[in-house]
Amino acid sequence: MSELLAILTAFGISAPAGLNAYVPLLLVGITARFTSWITLNDPFTWLTNEWVLLGLALLFGVEFFADKIPGVDHANDVLNTVLRPAAGAILFAAAGNVISEIHPALAILLGVLAAGSVHAVKATARPVVTALTFGIATPVVSAIEDVLAGTTTILAIVAPLLLLLPLASAAVVIAWWWRGAPKPRPSV
Repeated sequence: MSELLAILTAFGISAPAGLNAYVPLLLVGITARFTSWITLNDPFTWLTNEWVLLGLALLFGVEFFADKIPGVDHANDVLNTVLRPAAGAILFAAAGNVISEIHPALAILLGVLAAGSVHAVKATARPVVTALTFGIATPVVSAIEDVLAGTTTILAIVAPLLLLLPLASAAVVIAWWWRGAPKPRPSV
């Protein structure tokens, strides 16, 4: 059971970096510095340094405002195509000490995949949302992404089993959609 919780925690803190690189890094750093809820793997204890936390807070502020402005949000997503998966890699590897048998390279790869896939969906969907709403929905969608990134990170740290609920819900929706999708007819 502890391995399942560790895996959920690692994915739960790395995947939200695909929405906002700095929210999970900042929350994990603050939590590791001031509580015993999460312990970071060496050499990632630098995330708890007050200067790093201050820098992450400033970077979060920049991304927070940049992501709310139509057009600027797209440039921000292009810039973050490298930063968000890297943040996911750092977060998964930093929490890797809770997964006893994982190789650091695998932890980094899983973090890149978790954050990178979330970022790919965001970077693909966001221009569509901006175009369809003439930019009106951009700040709202961005705020929802920030809240989702923060909530998921906190849940992953405090109660990782709760992350199974949205995963199970997504599986049910996908299965429902798959069953209802028209099937190709065999050619005669």
